[in-house]
Amino acid sequence: MVTAACDERVAITNDVALMGRTMERTEHHESSREARTLVIMPAWNEEEAIGATIAEIRREAPGVDIVVVNDGSTDNTSRVAREAGALVIDQLYNMGVGAAMRTGYRYAQQQDYDYALQVDSDGQHDPRSIADLQQAIEGYDIVVGTRFAEGSDYKVSGPRKWAMGLLSFLFTRAAGTPFTDVTSGFKIANRTGIDFYVKNLPAEYLGDTVNITAMAIRNGLRVRQVPVTMRERQGGEPSSGPMKSAVYLVRSLFSYAISMSRKKQVL
Repeated sequence: MVTAACDERVAITNDVALMGRTMERTEHHESSREARTLVIMPAWNEEEAIGATIAEIRREAPGVDIVVVNDGSTDNTSRVAREAGALVIDQLYNMGVGAAMRTGYRYAQQQDYDYALQVDSDGQHDPRSIADLQQAIEGYDIVVGTRFAEGSDYKVSGPRKWAMGLLSFLFTRAAGTPFTDVTSGFKIANRTGIDFYVKNLPAEYLGDTVNITAMAIRNGLRVRQVPVTMRERQGGEPSSGPMKSAVYLVRSLFSYAISMSRKKQVL
């Protein structure tokens, strides 16, 4: 879990402050404006792919704003993202994708966005599917994109496949709607979902997917999945290998049980 002390150490760049000032609006303007969507991109040493990924998002979804949460990268991720036209929030050191996403959701909350959409910085999440998530959020609080839609050739094997199969069964049973890809990070949330993420998003690996989705279902948020397109990463190195992913997925089975047994919150 991200502590208040960690949050205080997050360095918000000057361009964030500038954007915040330009987003001040009157109540009249608030009532007449169109819904606003923020794309949040957590990034750690993604200089090879992030520039092209941002350019593709701007091309395929020109109506969204983009914020990159640079999670203590030691390469040129921050500079490349800024040069590509994204707003950048620089964290002083690497705190993990969960902490980075909480920073992004907090920014979305502070700037009064209607929707926040998570997209990986390595190009795995196809920006052409952003429109599908935006359309699917109507009537729901959180929509998760699944790479295992009918007709998809995306495959997993071994312990990872077994763990994901069991997790999918548990999520489908709890949510009352099919869940085939509980580890997907390609997702969108409305204001209720954003507020929930800000309060509860865990910092550990897979906490931003398995754990938080289980907690959302447990607390009565309206959650569903829709088919999206995913592909191989477009550059850089993955933050974890297959074996580490499998180990954490097994651990997530226990985390799921804990998340579903926690006392429900008053939303």
